[in-house]
This record gives sequence, structure tokens and C-alpha cells, in this order.
Amino acid sequence: MTAKPHSALIIVGHGSTVNADSSTPTFDHAAEISRRGLFGEVYCAFWKEEPSLRQVLHMVDADDIYVVPNFISEGYFTRTVIPRELELAGPVTLRDGRTIKYCEPVGNHPRMTELLLRRAAEVAPGIPPEGTSLFIVGHGTDLNDNSAAAAKREVQHIASRGIYGEVLNAYMEEEPLISKWDEYASQPNVIVVPFFIADGLHSYEDIPVLLGIAAESTGAASATQKEIFRHNPYHLRGRSLYYASAIGTEPHFADVILEQVAAFDAAHSAAALA
Repeated sequence: MTAKPHSALIIVGHGSTVNADSSTPTFDHAAEISRRGLFGEVYCAFWKEEPSLRQVLHMVDADDIYVVPNFISEGYFTRTVIPRELELAGPVTLRDGRTIKYCEPVGNHPRMTELLLRRAAEVAPGIPPEGTSLFIVGHGTDLNDNSAAAAKREVQHIASRGIYGEVLNAYMEEEPLISKWDEYASQPNVIVVPFFIADGLHSYEDIPVLLGIAAESTGAASATQKEIFRHNPYHLRGRSLYYASAIGTEPHFADVILEQVAAFDAAHSAAALA
């Protein structure tokens, strides 16, 4: 994308008061974008951590500001919480001599399919995809935004490419349940990719317990629990299972954030010309 030395970028994450790893990918992607020197300023802001959404605009000097939600799906947080907390009037907000440009969340980007395929290939190198069941795992339930719909969309996109023997949705709290993965999978190899922004209690503990590759959850992530991703493959229930870390930890998310900025500019330039 074109450098914007007079603009600021704010990357918005959910954050957590109980899981320090929740904000790590957002900070990592911000650091990578800062390293590239494309914006005059780059900040992170969070709903559940500092700096908060209500603080962050006071930290910015620039009058031209892009806001990109680092969220998997478009839903309550991207449509209601972030606009409310930042006092946004729509995609473009003019206030106090500033222009605030609200971009689409990263999970809406078409490259999500590519990143999921990359993560699946990396976690199970050399495994024949035609003999593999690929699971994209979401949280499930209406309490968790629109993540189930986003996961279903990605499964359809991946399945249409005909790479894997089968591509399936599964969820933590609604059918089809990831705890029943062996009932759904028909292939000898199984790859499980959590469709979450960050590695946290869900990916360190909850999903491993549901898969049967870890013992009962202790309720707190630790360095030992992070080793769960380094012991592939797991041989259980008659299959070879490969478990990946959350898709939001993929380094190429920094590129997706930048592409959402470029997409915003393209869309609103086109709207201005219409």
C-alpha cells in the first residue's frame, strides 16, 4: 500500500482481563506495521485492556486516522461497541478537525482462506491433503458474535478448491461439536485450526480437552500448555491429529490489516466518484 506518513493507524482488539496472550497478536501486528514505516503513528486499543478505546484517540497527533478492527467476524463488537466507544458516525467521521476512517474487520478479508490453508499446511507438512479432514473451529452460540457464520463461509471457500478430502465446521458450544470430531471425520489424518484471533484459554486448554489431547482444563494458560501445539501428530481414536495455533497469530495478518486500509481507500474513492 502507499505510505501514509501523515496518517495514524489504530488496530482494535478485544483484549482480556484474565488472559495476557489475548492482546499479543494485535501488538505483534502493530509492531510489524510500525517497522515498515508506512504510517506516522501506529497504536493498539482494546475493549478489555489498556490502552482503552476511549483513551486511544487522545494519544494520536495525526488528523487523518484509520481504525481497523482485529476481529474474526463482523458483529456486535465491530458494529456496536467500537463505533460507540470511538463515537463514530459511520465509515467516515469528521470531528474536531479530524477524519476518522473505520475499516472492515480483518476476518472479512478474502485472504482469510489463504491464511487458513497456509496454517493447515504448516502444521501438517507432507501429509496428503486428499487423505485429510480439515476442521475450522469456531466458538459457537449467539453470545459470540457472528463467528459461526464466518467459519462456515471459510469452510465453503476451502472446500470449493478441492484440496482436502473433506473440510468441516465444528464448534465448542454448538453442533457440530468439536468434541465429536472422530464421528465426523472420514479421513485417516485430521487437521484442526482454531478460527480465533489469539491463542488463549480456548486454544491452550478448552479445545485440546474437547479433542482429547489434553487433560482437564486448569483454567489458566501457562508456558507448559503452549507446548500443546508442538507435539503433533497426536495418535488417538484411530487417527493422526494435527492441532494448529489460532489463525490470528499468523504473521501475514499484518498484511491483511494494511489491505483493509487500502480497501477502505478504494471503496470510498469510488463512492466519491459515483
